[in-house]
Amino acid sequence: MTQPAPIRRASLLDAALAAAERGWPVIPLHPGRKRPAGHPERSCPGTGRCAGGHRTPEQRATTDPDLIRAAWAARPYNVGIATGPAGLLVLDLDPLKPEEPIGAPDGATSLQALCERAGETVPATYRTRTARGGEHLYFTAPAGVRLGNTAGKLGPHIDTRGWGGYVVAPGSTTPTGNYDIADDAPLAQLPTWLTQLLRDAPQPAVSAVVPVRDGTRAAQVALNRECDVVRGTTEGGPEGRNVTLHRSACKVARFVAWGHIPRHVVEEAIQAAGESTGLPPAECRTTIRSALEWVLRAAGTRETA
Repeated sequence: MTQPAPIRRASLLDAALAAAERGWPVIPLHPGRKRPAGHPERSCPGTGRCAGGHRTPEQRATTDPDLIRAAWAARPYNVGIATGPAGLLVLDLDPLKPEEPIGAPDGATSLQALCERAGETVPATYRTRTARGGEHLYFTAPAGVRLGNTAGKLGPHIDTRGWGGYVVAPGSTTPTGNYDIADDAPLAQLPTWLTQLLRDAPQPAVSAVVPVRDGTRAAQVALNRECDVVRGTTEGGPEGRNVTLHRSACKVARFVAWGHIPRHVVEEAIQAAGESTGLPPAECRTTIRSALEWVLRAAGTRETA
C-alpha cells in the first residue's frame, strides 16, 4: 500500500530539476499543498540559515541540483517557482468559483476582453494548467523593470506573479487536482502594452486609459456575434436559452462599460434575439438587465447614454 510514494517523489523531484534546468529557482511547497515549506517570519528562530535574519522563500529558492535532490529526497514536496529571481512574469487566470453568477467573466474571458480593448493579442507562450482548471501564462519579465504581484489589477480573476511571488510548477498535485503543462511553447517576452499597464495603471484595466483601435466597430461586431449565438440556441430548453442569453449579454456589456456602444442598442438587439428563441419578453428583459448591471457595476464605469 506504500509503494506509490517513491514514484510520486521521483516525479516531483524531476519537476523541480526540470524547472531548475530552465534557470528557474525552486522552493519546496508542503506535500499536496501550495504553501511554502519552512517557518514564517513571525516564528523565525534566527538560527541556522536565518542566523543573519529571516530568509524568505524567494531568498531560499535555488537552481542547485544537489540542494534540490537533498530536499526532495526528504519529503514529497510540491514545487514552487520563485518568479522574480527566475526573471518571469506569470499571468494567473483563475476559473470562476462555484458561488459566482453564471456569465461572470473568468480569468481567460477577462484577458480576452482586455486584449480586445487594447487592440492587441497575447502571444503564444509557455502555459500550464492549474489544479482548479485555470491557467498560468509564463513570460520573460522586461529588462530593467521590477514587476511585483497584482490581484485583479488587469481584470477580474487575473492575478500576476513577479518579484515577491511564486507559482506552483507543473508536476505538483493537490487534493483539488494536478498542475500540468498545457502548452510547451517557447517563452515569450511580456508584451510592452501589458508591461505598461502593470507599471502605471492604478485601477483595473476596464477603467484604465488603454489605446483603443476602432472600439465602436469592435462593439458592433461583438453584438452581432452574440445575437447570432442567442438566436442559434436550440438545446437545453428555456433554462438553457436563458443561460445563453445572460452569458451573451455579459460579453457585450463590457463594450457598454467602455463607452463604445449605447446600452439601449445592446438591450434592443439582444432582446429581439432572445424573443426569437421563444423566451417570454419579460424574462428576456430581466435577464439582459441583470447581466448588464452586473458587468457595469463590476467595471465601475458609466454607460454611454
